[in-house]
Amino acid sequence: MFTDTQIEELIDLLSSLNQDTKVYFGCDSSRYQKNGDWWAKYTTVAIVHKNGNNGCKIFENTSHERDYDTKKGRPALRLMKEVFKVAELYDQLAPFVDGYDIEIHLDISRDPKRGSSCVAQQATGYISGITQIKPKLKPESWCASRGADGIGKGYHQRATQ
Repeated sequence: MFTDTQIEELIDLLSSLNQDTKVYFGCDSSRYQKNGDWWAKYTTVAIVHKNGNNGCKIFENTSHERDYDTKKGRPALRLMKEVFKVAELYDQLAPFVDGYDIEIHLDISRDPKRGSSCVAQQATGYISGITQIKPKLKPESWCASRGADGIGKGYHQRATQ
């Protein structure tokens, strides 16, 4: 998922930081139409909170995939792909972040009034089983619902222009 260059940059950064550093994983997606088909843009991030109090560095990956969800208000397939992508990123980076406090954030709500609740139980079980980490869901999942969402919408580019 992340390039070799991104991984090297992450390793270099972590080697300069102390054990108060936290690493957060998250993913968000947005649906759009292209040539009459539905697609999803997935933005997956790892956020390194330097020494617990020295700002952060965001590592990102964006991909575009066909979206076959039939229920726009309850996008189970797209949401579970977000979960799979977070697990894949964790698996890729686990050897390098071992020893740091790690949180996995899912852009999913347990509130039955929210469409994302349709996969809350499955998503939590999958992440817990794959990573041995209990994921945070909305509203505590800022890395996914703010970090990945903001990168996906290009907010980081607007701030630097």
